[in-house]
Amino acid sequence: MSTTSTVLADIPLFPLHTVLFPDGLLPLKIFEARYLDMARDCLREKTPFGVCLLKSGAEVAREEEPSVPEAIGCLAEIDECDVEAFGMLLIRARGTRRFRLLSHRVESSGLLVGMAEPLGEDLPLEGNNDQLAKFGACAEVLERIIATIRERDPESLPFAEPFRLEDPSWVSNRLAEVLPIALRARQKLMELQDAGARIDVVHHYMQQHQLL
Repeated sequence: MSTTSTVLADIPLFPLHTVLFPDGLLPLKIFEARYLDMARDCLREKTPFGVCLLKSGAEVAREEEPSVPEAIGCLAEIDECDVEAFGMLLIRARGTRRFRLLSHRVESSGLLVGMAEPLGEDLPLEGNNDQLAKFGACAEVLERIIATIRERDPESLPFAEPFRLEDPSWVSNRLAEVLPIALRARQKLMELQDAGARIDVVHHYMQQHQLL
């Protein structure tokens, strides 16, 4: 549910074969000129860019096969940046809030730029016993995943602290990121604006795959 009529104009878009969730981490190796320019502009202006799953086309756009993004994406802010080699940037971005694309165009550089409306926060859990029990089970699984990764390789932890294991949106988003879910299904989970509905889906998935 959109909570504001604010329109985000001229948001640079990065279409990828990945789905970014609010509070999710996105490491990127950038070498294309248009995205190097985009990253520099975002760093200088302290502005976000939009990450969208590719609906069709390639990440490296070609004239005969334009990149077509999904309509719902997530804004990303760069929180780490390093230069690996001449002409290549290593960045880590963090998802902030979801948006719906109203329109998009391709600039002469090949960069996609969109007009978008920000989407509101998730609806909270209803608070019934069944939903609370599912959430508790999901939070326990995520806690175990975090503990396992920390023990094996703390540098590879794919989540940013603080860990909000009491927050149904945070827990369901993190599980949707790490479970081996198909990209299109992951996109649908990101689009959900109901924490309880996302908890239901990831809980059902983990039950099916005997992860609970």
